[in-house]
Amino acid sequence: MATKKSAAKANSVNESSAKKKTASKKPSTRKYSLSASKNVETEMKAMKKGTLKSGRSGKKVTNPKQAIAIGLSEARKAGKKVPAKKS
Repeated sequence: MATKKSAAKANSVNESSAKKKTASKKPSTRKYSLSASKNVETEMKAMKKGTLKSGRSGKKVTNPKQAIAIGLSEARKAGKKVPAKKS
């Protein structure tokens, strides 16, 4: 009887240590650099302020998604770590 309990206890200890190994975080790799996110942040602030203009037409940007796209585009031009545009 005592051996069954000790074996069961040993199995539960092994299982809990196995769970801890799988639950550990992987080292994350950033898609966007921190400086690219700063570009996006400044463009969003400009949009909210009402001073952000779009490319050729020079119209005022009111869509937040467009402001993000402009910020990422400028980050790409500056050579910061940003994934390529989807085509």
